[in-house]
Amino acid sequence: MSARTMSVAGSFYPVSAYEINEMINHFNTILEGHPDELSRFNTLSGDAIIVPHAGWVYSGFTANIAFRLLAHTNPKTVVVIGPSHRVGFDGVSIADNESYQTPLGNLAMDTVLVRDLKSRFSLPTFAQAHHEHSTEVQMPFIKHYLNDTKVIELVYGYAQSSQISPIIDYLLNLPDTSVVISTDLSHYYSLEEAKQLDSICLEAIRTENVQELHQGCEACGIIGVEAMLSVANKRALKSVLLDYRTSADASGDTAKVVGYASAVFS
Repeated sequence: MSARTMSVAGSFYPVSAYEINEMINHFNTILEGHPDELSRFNTLSGDAIIVPHAGWVYSGFTANIAFRLLAHTNPKTVVVIGPSHRVGFDGVSIADNESYQTPLGNLAMDTVLVRDLKSRFSLPTFAQAHHEHSTEVQMPFIKHYLNDTKVIELVYGYAQSSQISPIIDYLLNLPDTSVVISTDLSHYYSLEEAKQLDSICLEAIRTENVQELHQGCEACGIIGVEAMLSVANKRALKSVLLDYRTSADASGDTAKVVGYASAVFS
């Protein structure tokens, strides 16, 4: 069986199932210690989320909130879309495997939908693009919360949002299908500078304003976010920001930080 094997286990997230479950339980324990926030989150659900993709130590809490909400909708297929950090190529690549390896066990790929997307949107498969952490770090969360769901991995290189938004729109028309947009925010500014830059991204997501997104937002996955906002406007989806923090919250280093946010569209 052809499997998309793990490439960043042990660095971006734990390599053992026990440690993964312990981390997620820890994130949820923190969340449950804030009943007002937990009450707000428990009333939310949606078929599309934005999540960060740094090491779980830094961004896992922020991502976990969104995946916990995604479990409310219990999708049968989850499509994860993220930017390529290692390989430069034009357009969007789709993983063409039968399963996706995680420390919690393999996730089945939705091979029927993969064939449909490849044909419908002329999507190629660049195998080297699928050693990508922006998508991979999401898969253990999916396996934890949605054990029996199927997944699809899309990685984009030099692409326009107009190449991705029709794919998202098509996916959200399908029953029991959810979309995960992967992005981090600003990189390696001081904490004060990062918060200023990230506030542009957050406001653009909150108001679903594509134009504002390009007024200084430095998200590495800005193309995917723009595509998601375009679809949200078209489909009259409502965005809700879930969490924002920086690497300084975990490291204490305020000199060079990375920003992280999560959101849900319902």
